[in-house]
Amino acid sequence: MIKQPYAEPWRIKMVEPLKILNREERAEKVKAAQYNLFNLAAEDVYIDLLTDSGTGAMSDRQWSALMQGDESYAGSRSFLRMKKVINDILGFPHVMPTHQGRAAENVLFSATIKAGDIIPGNAHFDTTKGHIEFRGAIPMDCTVDEAGDPNLELPFKGNIDIKKLEACIAEHGARKIPMVIHTVTCNTGGGQPVSMANIKAVSAVCKAHDIPLIFDSARFAENAYFINTREDGYQNKSIKEIVKEMFSYADGMTMSAKKDAIVNIGGFIALRSLETYRKCATFNILFEGYLTYGGMSGRDMDALAAGLMESTEYDYLHARMSQVKYLGDKISALGIPIVKPAGGHAIYVDAKSMFPQIPQIQYPAQVLGVALYVEAGVRGVEIGTVLADRDPITREERPPKMELLRLAIPRRVYTNNHMDVVAWGLEQIWAKRDSYKGLKIKYEAPIMRHFTATFEAL
Repeated sequence: MIKQPYAEPWRIKMVEPLKILNREERAEKVKAAQYNLFNLAAEDVYIDLLTDSGTGAMSDRQWSALMQGDESYAGSRSFLRMKKVINDILGFPHVMPTHQGRAAENVLFSATIKAGDIIPGNAHFDTTKGHIEFRGAIPMDCTVDEAGDPNLELPFKGNIDIKKLEACIAEHGARKIPMVIHTVTCNTGGGQPVSMANIKAVSAVCKAHDIPLIFDSARFAENAYFINTREDGYQNKSIKEIVKEMFSYADGMTMSAKKDAIVNIGGFIALRSLETYRKCATFNILFEGYLTYGGMSGRDMDALAAGLMESTEYDYLHARMSQVKYLGDKISALGIPIVKPAGGHAIYVDAKSMFPQIPQIQYPAQVLGVALYVEAGVRGVEIGTVLADRDPITREERPPKMELLRLAIPRRVYTNNHMDVVAWGLEQIWAKRDSYKGLKIKYEAPIMRHFTATFEAL
């Protein structure tokens, strides 16, 4: 039997024209931006893979949900609809909207973390680590060692190492650990998923020591897809069934809904503990807004609810994962080193292997990001020494194990023809990779410097 060709489970209703600058124009633009891709005007970018956060295309169902938005200050229908979907899909009784994921972290951490605390997890991402260190606490990376090898093809490289976690608890004591954070999927580690077996094991350790387990849930649906396709015993379960089981092991979650709820703005905190909810409520009102809108409009809460339903359907997720894998396969076929296997939301190019002549303290992944914009008009983001930031005590650089350029693919936005352009741009760089030199920081903020740092060429 001949296999039917694969195609996306949607059709295009509207398009947005793109401006394409020539190579010389792009070189001038990135120089004027002082080699920080965040400083580029979006209209000067042809294919924007800076982030998959808030950049997805909403469906007709989400756009119609916007029209049902109830903008009441307290107790709106939109909040109640969103809360019901979160209750049904994720299983948490207490829900608090925020305007995005880092706001959810700010509220939750304000209520639970103090100076000197230790926060174990699997390679906390930038805002998570920033919020922890801003409070004088210490993020502790307990990711499995295999996550540090970009060439190793394992199905769940986002897992927490149970021995590392237990050693951390034994060294510091459970009283100094207000939570363990499990990021699903693990963004810093290459968009790598976490297995259900690992979630269960981490949950058991947390329960034994009476430590809350919190999920950083921005890409939880993508994680569930990997469990469905890679973990024994889950092939015949629906994505929603897998999601429900995943969250049954957690005590709470933060969510940037700009990822797996496919909206342009929004987030939330969801908890089992009424006591923790009440502690967070004070900070949510102080920082975000009233408890039933928390920095979101009613219409955005309705779109979020619709997006959660859509993102937990297999056909949607299969289309998304297939495009990410398509780009990864194209780049790998050229001999260009990437983190393997392909991540859930992005392809991570190994800049350390690509530019061995550039020391990490001269930011090879930032160099690669600048080069890809110049060659092809593609904007990615550095996940390396710039993002890792300086040690908050010594102020020394702390280069990570991997030096990566992340190419984050927005949901339902680009075609595979665009992915071909991305691979072509990397091919041009690969052909002359020995000619590239490093960058030097001219200005950096004291925390989370990668957003606003400026550079000069060496």
